[in-house]
Amino acid sequence: MAKAQDSFEGLEIIGTPTPGATGFQPAATELARDIHWLDNFLLVIITAIVLFVVALLAIVILKYNRKSNPEPARFTHNSAIEVTWTVVPILILLAIGSFSLPILFKQLEVPEADVTIKTTGFQWAWSYEYPDNDVSFDSFMLGLGAAEMNDEVRAELAEYGYSEEQWKLATDTAVVVPVGRVVRLQVTASDVIHSWKIPAFGVHIDAVPGRLNETWFQVDEPGVYFGQCSELCGINHAYMPITVKAVSDEQYAAWIESQGGQMVGFLEDFATVDVAQAD
Repeated sequence: MAKAQDSFEGLEIIGTPTPGATGFQPAATELARDIHWLDNFLLVIITAIVLFVVALLAIVILKYNRKSNPEPARFTHNSAIEVTWTVVPILILLAIGSFSLPILFKQLEVPEADVTIKTTGFQWAWSYEYPDNDVSFDSFMLGLGAAEMNDEVRAELAEYGYSEEQWKLATDTAVVVPVGRVVRLQVTASDVIHSWKIPAFGVHIDAVPGRLNETWFQVDEPGVYFGQCSELCGINHAYMPITVKAVSDEQYAAWIESQGGQMVGFLEDFATVDVAQAD
């Protein structure tokens, strides 16, 4: 029923790894922007610490070597310095914590959600449920089982609207979410620990058997976003990708309807419009 789930042609591929790149993928959610800001903030702090330590080492090497300082000092304590190297790190940690903890709590404090998705990781794929809409499907990597790129893999990727570059990233079904809507994500696993991660969303949450973890995200713009299982979960761990398609409300409503789902919540507005138009 969920084959290809409509290709949503014209969607730009935004959240994807870039060969040779070292930075973050473009932030597509508020959570991701917060994480990027925090990373830059910490980079400034750690850079200042490294430069300070290197400067101290240089002073010690140049000024207090045996040639420059043949008669070393004999004192063993300096109260001012000892208080400083105790208090300053505490202040630095307090500064880091005052900014990092609110960002952490924001990820875990789920606002009122427009869409709820439950995903279950298993060796080696993902199962998805939209409990409010009565939609469910499994999601497997395209080209699964192929040792290398070949014509069969190219044909399968093309059938689903992907190119060779998306091999090992694209899946036969995709998580579909509406742009600008709060999505509650519930994550668990049926066998071993997995981890659901979409870098562009700033979402990285473990899927633990017997436990239901929860987070949220709100995508800023339409597009296709890729992720991976990020917890070593067995021999085929590397072949457990995640594909998310962020679409407009209208496209999302049409997709739910095409999957035989229920039009509830904000989707009822679209169902009402459709009925009115039909009349």
